[in-house]
Amino acid sequence: MKLLPSSAAWLVDSRWALSAALSLLLFLAVALAVTSSSSSYISSSSSFFSFLPATRAADFVEGERARPQATAAANDTAPPPGSGVPRLAYLISGSKGDLDRLWRALHALYHPRNQYVVHLDREAPVAERLELAARVANSTVFRRTGNVHVVRRANMVTYRGPTMVANTLHACAILLRRGGAWDWFINLSASDYPLMTQDDILHTFSTVPRNINFIGHTGNLGWKMWQRGQPMIVDPGLYGSKKQDLFWVAPKRALPTAFKLFTGSAWVALTRDLVEYTVWGWDNLPRTLLMYYANFISSPEGYFQTLVCNAPRFVPTVANHDLHHIQWDVPPKQHPRALALADMPGMLASGAPFARKFPRDDPVLDAIDDGLLARPRLTNNIGNGTAGEVAFVPGGWCGADATCQAVDNDWVLRPGPGAERFGRLIDRIVRSKTFLNRQCK
Repeated sequence: MKLLPSSAAWLVDSRWALSAALSLLLFLAVALAVTSSSSSYISSSSSFFSFLPATRAADFVEGERARPQATAAANDTAPPPGSGVPRLAYLISGSKGDLDRLWRALHALYHPRNQYVVHLDREAPVAERLELAARVANSTVFRRTGNVHVVRRANMVTYRGPTMVANTLHACAILLRRGGAWDWFINLSASDYPLMTQDDILHTFSTVPRNINFIGHTGNLGWKMWQRGQPMIVDPGLYGSKKQDLFWVAPKRALPTAFKLFTGSAWVALTRDLVEYTVWGWDNLPRTLLMYYANFISSPEGYFQTLVCNAPRFVPTVANHDLHHIQWDVPPKQHPRALALADMPGMLASGAPFARKFPRDDPVLDAIDDGLLARPRLTNNIGNGTAGEVAFVPGGWCGADATCQAVDNDWVLRPGPGAERFGRLIDRIVRSKTFLNRQCK
């Protein structure tokens, strides 16, 4: 093998060095171009992500989850004020002649943290329904908070009929769609009235697990098994435009074997979880029972009871109480006895936040306003003069405004003696052996 001359070797070495240098320069040029392009892409991507929520933008970064340090920083952030204070959603329903007492009950129950659906059924004159909508629209507080919803297309509601259940579910659907965040749904009528302030009620509910449903119920139907479980009725309110009574049809039907019947109080306090299950019905039980109870006498006293006690997921959540003080005659009649001043000691001893039935403008309502709610009297208050002007019950949300026309911090509560009474009731029905021993029995 011949060796190259030194000059030739030098030439080869020079060519090799030049080739290596050119390759290095070409590599650096390509790397610089790629880096510049990537920086431009990242910059434009950052601009795009800026329009997205931070958590979603993080999801686009190479499909990775948020970094641990970011999660830790989020956990260190203090919760917003009032995050431990629940929100309630009320249905207050009435019929012909109930405009003023529904308006009075709404103000007695009002708190800007809550949501309200108010409904006058189709038996109420159109003028009354329009007046209710106008009052809500003209209220400074209601306009500012936007938490009072009027059912403008009124439902026909028949006493003891399935239209009462349909009306309740209608309100639930409105609240799920328009009511924002809330924790419990409570149905009331215009003949109900609170026995304590909303500050008392919210304060006590803040100590209750958010999965507890308050439904008075029993599986021991007794005579109701044969007089309500077998007869079939039709509610004309399902298809008629004028209120009529229920009527019975033949033949009778057999008792159900696919589920067990329960009965109880038509007045309930349901968790949002149960309301969503009932309205959206991701299994078929809520719809099946709704169709069954369409022909059942006094279906408002059985639908929710039978539903919750036949859904294993919800059985452990039931507190056997309707949160009402109700007086019945002995022996019981179709309707509860109207409450009067003489019943005040019993109302207080019950610890219940609500009571019924109250006659229109009865002096007992004034006594509750004065002694339990500390609601100021207006010279033209309902029952004392011109209708429409009603004072709110003072609470922490009123701030320094004695008239409660300016909404302050809605999470500020000023609980009073009512909270102590309600707390003792919760101790008996939720924080004791009674809670488990009386579930769906």
